[in-house]
Amino acid sequence: MYSDTKTGSAALSVQSGHAAKPQRLLSIDALRGFDMLLIAGGGAFLERMEGKTGLAWVDWIAGQLTHPAWHGFTFYDFIFPLFLFIAGVSIAFSLQAGLENGLEKPVLYRKAFRRWMILFLLGILDKNIPLDIFDPANIRFGTVLGRIGLASFAATVLFLNFSWKQRLVWVAGVLLAYYAALFLIPVPGYGSGDLSFEGNLVAWFDQTFMPGRLLQKTYDENALLTQFPAHCLTVLGTVAGQLLRSDRTERTKLSYLSVAGLISIGIGLVWGLHFPINKHLWSSSFILLTAGMGLLFLALFYGIIDVLGYRRWSFFFKVIGMNSIVVYLAYRFIAFDHTSELLFAGFYKYTAEHWHDVFQALGSLLLVWTMLYVLYRNKIFVKI
Repeated sequence: MYSDTKTGSAALSVQSGHAAKPQRLLSIDALRGFDMLLIAGGGAFLERMEGKTGLAWVDWIAGQLTHPAWHGFTFYDFIFPLFLFIAGVSIAFSLQAGLENGLEKPVLYRKAFRRWMILFLLGILDKNIPLDIFDPANIRFGTVLGRIGLASFAATVLFLNFSWKQRLVWVAGVLLAYYAALFLIPVPGYGSGDLSFEGNLVAWFDQTFMPGRLLQKTYDENALLTQFPAHCLTVLGTVAGQLLRSDRTERTKLSYLSVAGLISIGIGLVWGLHFPINKHLWSSSFILLTAGMGLLFLALFYGIIDVLGYRRWSFFFKVIGMNSIVVYLAYRFIAFDHTSELLFAGFYKYTAEHWHDVFQALGSLLLVWTMLYVLYRNKIFVKI
């Protein structure tokens, strides 16, 4: 779900020289793989550990892998925002490389638009199988892949036309406008400023203007209004990517990423006292919290892998990160849990029964990673 002329990855190798522009950052692939690991079976494995060990910290981790019912935040809420942020980092690398190779802006626009359309169609297929094209009223049009495609297109347009400072102003404007809209625009029957499940502006807007089926019946968190704050994550990712690709020293890059991450988290937490942190609404406080976390995770992976040079441990994540579109769609179309049971139940059936689902999830993760490793070894990288 990223682009490069050879590998399908936006992260390229570091050139020699003190202030050389990085042309490959393994940390980006590794961070993407870390993010996708929770989708590739790692999340299910950890979640099924809850209540099995008697260890409070294990149960706490398992509890972090479910979404809150409404307001609040768990680590599981961070998975999709982190991917949107990483997509922005990759966009900065690929677009700058394209410009340096002589590609004109219209060419880059067309590539980004084509990618958006392909992801939009794949998203509809993913969320509606078996797809009945003759019953559009029951088709869900708001999808994860569609959002990634649209956010990437919007970030491409902004990157090619505005400086990083101007893009930050754009992000601030969108988040403030979204905040004002949800608090000031009255919803029929509920009034203004209602952030309840039924009475919020997002729900009314989706019910009124969004065609097809809504995921949560009264609204869809990937539908219309929430597109705007969600896109801010990808735009912020382009700013981080532009920093990493700049001539600044590694220490300066790490400092900027870390300080910006802490500031973003701080503002998000304070703002959340009035505009609650809420993934379902993609609230402005939620965007700043997850953007700050994305900056800190990027700094951590970049510092360990590309600055300090500790790279071997990242191979496991790299294999996943270089075929993220395969990971996402494979879990939709391939019953890894069933295959895991068929292959491994003969071994884990001798353990206590309440551990069987844990071992089944671990087997699923092993199968997914093995499949991705075979693709990696054969240099097959699916990109859009």
